[in-house]
Amino acid sequence: MMQPIATIKRTREIQKKYQIFTKKNYGQNFIIEPRVVEKIAQAAICDPDELVFEIGPGIGALTQFLCQRANRVIALEIDERLPEILGREIEGNLEVILQDILETDIDELIREKRQEGQKVVFASNLPYYITTPILFKLFEAKEPIERITVMMQKEVGQRFLAREKDSDYNALSVITHYRCDVKKVMDVSRHVFSPKPNVDSIVIQFTFHHRYSLENEEQFFEMVKACFKQRRKTIYNNLNEYLKDKEKTEAVLGKADIALNTRAQQLSLDDFIRLYGAMK
Repeated sequence: MMQPIATIKRTREIQKKYQIFTKKNYGQNFIIEPRVVEKIAQAAICDPDELVFEIGPGIGALTQFLCQRANRVIALEIDERLPEILGREIEGNLEVILQDILETDIDELIREKRQEGQKVVFASNLPYYITTPILFKLFEAKEPIERITVMMQKEVGQRFLAREKDSDYNALSVITHYRCDVKKVMDVSRHVFSPKPNVDSIVIQFTFHHRYSLENEEQFFEMVKACFKQRRKTIYNNLNEYLKDKEKTEAVLGKADIALNTRAQQLSLDDFIRLYGAMK
């Protein structure tokens, strides 16, 4: 492998060579510590035959290590300046698609690129300002995805990891655990980026488990969000605002064996699934 791009020396060389500098509106922060991106790549790829999608490769700090471990990497990049740089600076079977991930049909992309029986994984150092929309776009894909390994703002990552009774536990936590097993890969200091962001980061891995299959998942997610609408209010108050029927709200909570004065952050995923069943 060539000298790691994820060093301050190589990053500055590439920036100078191509006159490429970060764009704030794309949330670009270049990683300058190779051990970080190497560990992300190790966690992201279990088998070199897996089809790897990278979201927002930037100048290729993580891409370089992904290409070292996988036989095929497809990178989606929104910045029109970067495909040429990636093509010249990255060794390996890399395809760069100049496209906004939020405007991409994920299912169509997977069907087009995946070979029969091939597992699909995603990896990324996600821009902080669009972390959740990107992840939920992937969560909602119909084509099977094996796992997603991403770096994100630490505060956001803690919500994904949170369990009932944790201070960070919210609707996002419940919906995520419905889809995936979630684990922390590593904490990442703000000091390994250039330019340095104002917050620390965390690398989270989501592995799809397929344990649950409700008839109307969108309605279930809508109910969960409603239950967390005002955190200080009881489950009864929030659910009643959603159902617009006091008697039905009491009956549903009674059938689900949930006390009226319980708060949403005290309920587990299984409690919410039971509540949804009672509501249906």
